[in-house]
Amino acid sequence: MRRFAFIIHPLTFEDFARKYPLTRYVPARLVEWAFKQVGPVMAGHVTGVRSLTGEELEGWLIGLPLTPQILLNEPYEWVLEKLIKAGRYAESLGAEIVGLGAFTKIAGDRGISLAKHLRIPVTTGNSYTTATAVEGALAAAERLGIAMADAQTVVIGATGSIGRAATLLLAESVRHLTLVSRTPEALRALAAEVAATAPHVAVSWTLDIREAVQSADIVVAVSSATGAIVDPEALKPGAVVTDVARPRNLSRAVTEVRRDVLVIDGGVIQVPGDQADMGFDFGFPPKMVEACMAETMILALEGRLECFTLGPTVEVSRVKDIQRMARKHGFQMAGFRRFERAIDDAEIDRIRRAAKSASA
Repeated sequence: MRRFAFIIHPLTFEDFARKYPLTRYVPARLVEWAFKQVGPVMAGHVTGVRSLTGEELEGWLIGLPLTPQILLNEPYEWVLEKLIKAGRYAESLGAEIVGLGAFTKIAGDRGISLAKHLRIPVTTGNSYTTATAVEGALAAAERLGIAMADAQTVVIGATGSIGRAATLLLAESVRHLTLVSRTPEALRALAAEVAATAPHVAVSWTLDIREAVQSADIVVAVSSATGAIVDPEALKPGAVVTDVARPRNLSRAVTEVRRDVLVIDGGVIQVPGDQADMGFDFGFPPKMVEACMAETMILALEGRLECFTLGPTVEVSRVKDIQRMARKHGFQMAGFRRFERAIDDAEIDRIRRAAKSASA
């Protein structure tokens, strides 16, 4: 039996209200202040996960009642202390590795300082997140009938750590790539790298997001911008947009304004084991989790008790390594999500019809 832990936190004030209904009647600022005084809590117990190899897995979800605003805006020394307490709680439960969920992996130096204070390894899950972002984008494009040979593919934030890894992965499957970032020198260097490693790809770059997405069939957004940067009206009917960035590069308004565009956060991962119970309602169907949590589970099952993905860099070799381990243990992408909500087949069919009508 292998054991892991995963640190989670509320993404919105509504998450507080869903867990603690009485907070609906208290000012949000007061609720946030009160929960800042609270330490880590047990949020869920993961049971019944069984690898294709026969190895079994148990886990614990450690909750920090802190909103993204708190995690990103409070001094990192204060946030780090909260994370250390959560990590040591995981150690006391017998976890062999701990993963960072949502904004806990964005705050500070992305787990590097935390790992120095714990006896067990830490991972952000960004390698498997990158893998499934690309896999999800390509799978969604296929669902909408986009031909890879002709698909105009754009990566926003291409020169960042996840962006670079995603770009190099996409270059293995598509033939037209446009790279977008804020630094011409870095864009030129990445375009040259793509040209050298994937000569079949027609690669270009631009600083203009609107110009890039107007003709894009597939968009992968991983920019480090602090707010929404993609204009809904600029998107092409029938486009697939995968928003991996946190904070998000697209606002919720995109799905309200553009019913003919498929926006996804990435792939939803189904974990192996007939009796698998995640011990928490993530808003997905049973036995499904986000990729960052899945990475932690995979590493525990594999016995790779190491800081697999830490800091700002995501290595392509590690992305492929975690993909291999995922297949070995029976983890697979089983659907799409958007703003923490699963997207069903009926919704994808509606988008396909709306895109066809808009293009007519």
